[in-house]
Amino acid sequence: MTRIGIIIGSTRPGRNGEAVARWVHEIASRRDDAQYELVDIKDFNLPHLDEMAPPSLGQYTQPHTLRWAEKIASYDGYVFVTPEYNHSTSGALKNAIDFLYAEWNNKAVGFVSYGSVGGTRAVEHLRLVVAELQMADVRAQVALSLFTDFENFSVFKPGDHQVGAVNTMLDQLAAWSGALAHLRAGTTMATPQSGA
Repeated sequence: MTRIGIIIGSTRPGRNGEAVARWVHEIASRRDDAQYELVDIKDFNLPHLDEMAPPSLGQYTQPHTLRWAEKIASYDGYVFVTPEYNHSTSGALKNAIDFLYAEWNNKAVGFVSYGSVGGTRAVEHLRLVVAELQMADVRAQVALSLFTDFENFSVFKPGDHQVGAVNTMLDQLAAWSGALAHLRAGTTMATPQSGA
């Protein structure tokens, strides 16, 4: 069965991302088109990128990179749950993405964003990043406003209409994740190795 990771893209104390990602996971868990799992980048303790070789070579040497690569490689698609910081995504999510290369290739990705204008500018930046990683980004996205989907900008209370937005995004994501399976089957993914 198709496996999709819902990635919490913030590590800051008091983050809204965890509540948002758990809500997405709750909605996704009612579906039968894929297996959905929460992935918290905070659990991987990734420092600023500290690999000597470019990720495209797959020559990972650090234990945290190998652990992260194994987790990401296990999925067929992803939902990135991202805040918007200064018109872009979080540094923590961008750093986590930059650690790897082949593990992202030929996989689909959808976006759930939050911010003063729904986090849409963060997603626009992420769409450029995932294109370079040979990922297929789905058109539908979930944009959560700090003004209308949160109480006092911190207590997550999404509007009822947002459930439909999540399901539309997941419909596209599950379909694209499955459609790309033949490309993944025909590609030999670089296996993370230790040493140069």
